[in-house]
Amino acid sequence: MHQVHSSRRKIGFNKLGLRLLAGLWLAAQAGGFAQAQAMPKITFCTNWFAEAEHGGFYQAVATGLYKKAGLDVTIKMGGPQVNGLQLLAAGTCDFYMGYPMQDIVAASHGLPVVTVAASFQKDPQAIIAHQGVKSLGALKGKPILVAQSADTTWWPWLENTFGFTKSQQRPYTFSVAPFLHDKNLSQQGYIGSEPLMIEKGGEKPVVFLMADYGWPAYAETIDTTRGMIKKHPQWVAAFVKASVEGWKSYLADPAPGNKLIVEADSKQTPEQLAFSMKMMKKYKLVTGGAAATDGIGIMTDKRWKEMFDFMVKNKMMPADFDYRKVYDLQFIKGLKILPDAADLK
Repeated sequence: MHQVHSSRRKIGFNKLGLRLLAGLWLAAQAGGFAQAQAMPKITFCTNWFAEAEHGGFYQAVATGLYKKAGLDVTIKMGGPQVNGLQLLAAGTCDFYMGYPMQDIVAASHGLPVVTVAASFQKDPQAIIAHQGVKSLGALKGKPILVAQSADTTWWPWLENTFGFTKSQQRPYTFSVAPFLHDKNLSQQGYIGSEPLMIEKGGEKPVVFLMADYGWPAYAETIDTTRGMIKKHPQWVAAFVKASVEGWKSYLADPAPGNKLIVEADSKQTPEQLAFSMKMMKKYKLVTGGAAATDGIGIMTDKRWKEMFDFMVKNKMMPADFDYRKVYDLQFIKGLKILPDAADLK
């Protein structure tokens, strides 16, 4: 079980780093894509060690969905020291598991990243409290364990929505031990991980998924580059469709995907995988929102505008940036691969 689970999707970038990423991408373009073959070899880079939250992609490998789509796909695990956008820019990855706010910032600095689908309609980020706390707003003024990365993602939203202040923040050490020790503390976490750690520590936590309170971010997005879309749109279409089919299959029977997940990361236990699946279904990360009617992986112009408007409001982005170049709906719109009825209940 990974103690640094809670900040993996929010990687910070300074201007110099983003210029270097853009340069890497240009160098990769000069060399061309290496996968121009009858069965193109595709590398998909994830944002963390293998886990149930990546299950749809492992399922698509395990059940042959990618091969059926004409792609030879390899999944490359991420981790705390792995910069997936850098790998995408360098051409090491053809697709990357991204995060919208991160992608908007990267694109504004010249990296040609494009999001083509969203595995999760809801960000798994949550605030976790002790029993007796009735609502997320009730934590106003109370100490909360928070990682520094929150300041450039969801903490400004909590300030705007509930009146939280910086004075509430306490350093998050990526361990649930302080939370278990101090009944006055709340903390950040992902719904599929920290709640189980806390339960194993002897307490049933109260979980507030921020998406259910209006936090607009997609998560576990499928990102690629403008170059890939221009040169090989059929590969992009095939990868998106097979990945979405993988998620539908994984929710129905996760056994094939879980086998590959455990092979990739032996720390993943049956208990952890089952808990993560339970939470994904309970909170409808894959099947909620527009996915219920428009299909798994769907994205909308409205949601992207909400995310960008939030960033502008909080001075994270200039208002004149054309955020619409950061995403492309053509590969997911109209697929309409709907969740099974059982996953919508």
